[in-house]
Amino acid sequence: MSAATVLSGLEVLCRSDCTVLAGQRVGLLVHPASVDRRLRHATDLLLAAQQVDLRCLFGPQHGLRGETQDNMVEWQGFRDPATGLPAYSLYGDVRRPTAEMLADIDTLVVDLQDVGARYYTFIWTLLLCLEACARYGKRVVVLDRPNPLGGVQREGTILQPEYASFVGLAPIPMRHGLTIGELARHFQTSLPQTADVELEVVWMDGWRRAMLFTDTGLPWIMPSPNLPTTDSALVYPGACLLEGTELSEGRGTTRPFEIFGAPPIDPQRLVARLRQWELPGCRWRPLHFEPTFQKHAGRLCGGAQLHVTDRETFRPVLATTAILCAVRDLWPDALCWTEPPYEYETQKLPIDILAGGAGFRRDIEAGLSPFEIAATWQAGLAGFADEIAGSLHYG
Repeated sequence: MSAATVLSGLEVLCRSDCTVLAGQRVGLLVHPASVDRRLRHATDLLLAAQQVDLRCLFGPQHGLRGETQDNMVEWQGFRDPATGLPAYSLYGDVRRPTAEMLADIDTLVVDLQDVGARYYTFIWTLLLCLEACARYGKRVVVLDRPNPLGGVQREGTILQPEYASFVGLAPIPMRHGLTIGELARHFQTSLPQTADVELEVVWMDGWRRAMLFTDTGLPWIMPSPNLPTTDSALVYPGACLLEGTELSEGRGTTRPFEIFGAPPIDPQRLVARLRQWELPGCRWRPLHFEPTFQKHAGRLCGGAQLHVTDRETFRPVLATTAILCAVRDLWPDALCWTEPPYEYETQKLPIDILAGGAGFRRDIEAGLSPFEIAATWQAGLAGFADEIAGSLHYG
């Protein structure tokens, strides 16, 4: 598909002279990817808009400036030197806005680039903002942005409520296939704690469900430090599961989430095993690497790089399931599940809260093949598709 001209919610808002914010005292939840196609940041655009009274800024995980690397690396609020506005952290002492943070505003504007995976915490910051604004009588305006993986395919398990955490606070699949605006509408209509929030979504112009990010004509800006490219975003809905194992997910390399491995692994044997499954839309390349930080930092690891060859047929969750099955078959000791804490959960295994339940881990341990495990997702995905039908905006 050739690149189209898609206008993000931010650009649609500015094209209308921000009329939906006229007469409102505004707070703005943003990060470095909150830009238009000319790379102008939402903060600057709203400050320049005559109808907008911008009072404060909010930032999610990884910081308002996008500088914090990893899970549970918190940041503290500050006064933004560029604008003089207070900047509140929603990934520090609190993860939802407090009454004091919201006291000086009427409307909270949310402009965050999501990546289409349940574990990516920006959508849960959105949900907690919806809850807080419902409680304190504040309006929420969500500026919609593309789902980088498109809006057609969904994969993986549905979160079980007893496994809720900050990498999953509502029952959606690992790869959900919704835009952040559609998710906001789904949360409002499906969750009692957000039912009363006054919500408005500024929808994109020109986006279609079959579009990947590279089809939109919009610039890719890292939404977080370890998603530097659209390729890293494509593999992330599966590769993030490696955070629940002792395998390196490529943090500390220049290709995070595309590169994976561990010291005991023989790259040639690993790739030979992975190729046996003939997974769609990808190829595997054996390699050695040495992470500069995080797991196995400074140690030589054997592993592979996942190369996406067909973005439309590629299934990231299936691909990572195959990685786990291959390592289980060849080096079971290297697969070890990491221990908590992980994203503020101190009891349950990280792999289980990432997977949204213990069933995924147990299927791996039981020796099922990647395709057998993927078959167990289908009933849940069909039910989810029925559930969210009324929240879909784009054809």
